[in-house]
Amino acid sequence: MKKLLIFVVTYKASFRIFKLIDKIPFKKMSKVYFKVLISDDNSEDITLKYISNLKLKYGSKIQLNFNKKNIGYGANIKKCIKYAYKNGYDYAAMLHGDNQYDPKYLNKMYTLISSNKNYSAIVGSRMANKKGALKGNMPIYKFFGNIFLSFFFNLFYSSKFTDCHTGYWMYNLSKIRKKTFIKCDDKFCFDLDLRLQLTNQKKKIKEIPINTFYGTERSSVHIIYALRFFWKVIKYKLLNKL
Repeated sequence: MKKLLIFVVTYKASFRIFKLIDKIPFKKMSKVYFKVLISDDNSEDITLKYISNLKLKYGSKIQLNFNKKNIGYGANIKKCIKYAYKNGYDYAAMLHGDNQYDPKYLNKMYTLISSNKNYSAIVGSRMANKKGALKGNMPIYKFFGNIFLSFFFNLFYSSKFTDCHTGYWMYNLSKIRKKTFIKCDDKFCFDLDLRLQLTNQKKKIKEIPINTFYGTERSSVHIIYALRFFWKVIKYKLLNKL
């Protein structure tokens, strides 16, 4: 039986992590061997309390990791990926602890990736249905920024992605080399770096449309991200370096 690791990267997720885990379709995925790994990046709020309560509620289905210091978004993902390889998982799916991405799509993503050997990754696209993205309260600056930056990526790599900034991934670990993950950014450009490498390696990334939800939180790094996005896309194209 194939094994799936669903890992959740969290940082100051608070009560939202509880809502997220409760939405995982445990019953629909009863025929799939999977575990849920929650990896908290040294939150300094009450997130740990909620995570500990989840362990009490779901028992052995939940594995916990608490980083002793903040290592960054990308480094936290790498830690989970290393866990997946070490423990013999065939696939790994990433969720964010802030409850932005709906776990209800996990079953569909698993069905697609496990039944088609050509897919190296399945990703959830918020922009496949642009009206849906706005209904999900995607901030206007992110909405138009996503469209423009995705267009820029597609122009350079002759691809047709609708959402180059999604954080909702399911990986086929037999199709993606471990060192591909390791090369990715330890901070917030991890997903971009992975997309660049897989696209360059001619690996197939399959998009599926998803609904998303934005709360009241707002990122303070969007301008920095956009600048780094431009630089990395150009640099990788010209120099094949991340």
